[in-house]
Amino acid sequence: MTEDDRGTRSLREELRQIYDDLARDISRAGPVCDLSGRCCRFQEYDHTLFLSGVEAAMLVDEAASPVRPLDSGATCPWQDGRGRCTARDARPLGCRVYYCDPSYQDEASRLSELFIARLKRLVDLAGLAWDYAPLHVHLRQARDARRIEFPEAISGEPTQ
Repeated sequence: MTEDDRGTRSLREELRQIYDDLARDISRAGPVCDLSGRCCRFQEYDHTLFLSGVEAAMLVDEAASPVRPLDSGATCPWQDGRGRCTARDARPLGCRVYYCDPSYQDEASRLSELFIARLKRLVDLAGLAWDYAPLHVHLRQARDARRIEFPEAISGEPTQ
């Protein structure tokens, strides 16, 4: 194992710790998930998923293959036909903190700010670029670098 491999593994262990701590705090807040899949239909529900370069690398490297084509940012390519996430263990902080539950929105904002700050400190301490951008920016870069493949779009589906 190279020093770079050890560094990547250590960084990802620290990132997983941040995710575990976030899960604990979300559990305490108790938001309800009705499994609507709205969290992955970005354009339809007017939101954009931002993530850091470190999170994008982990997502691309560790998630199962995407089940949908890469589009222009309208949807998540890991949302299956039933509206569920197929990248659950590797999903970024923005996915983890998002719930449609209206009673949770203030807490979601607070937790987002708190944990994004922790993530930013981790990235800074590792001497890496923050590279905070929409999911689809990272995915296009990974696709162009041949680090990930997406299913072909079906005729008539919007793509990039």
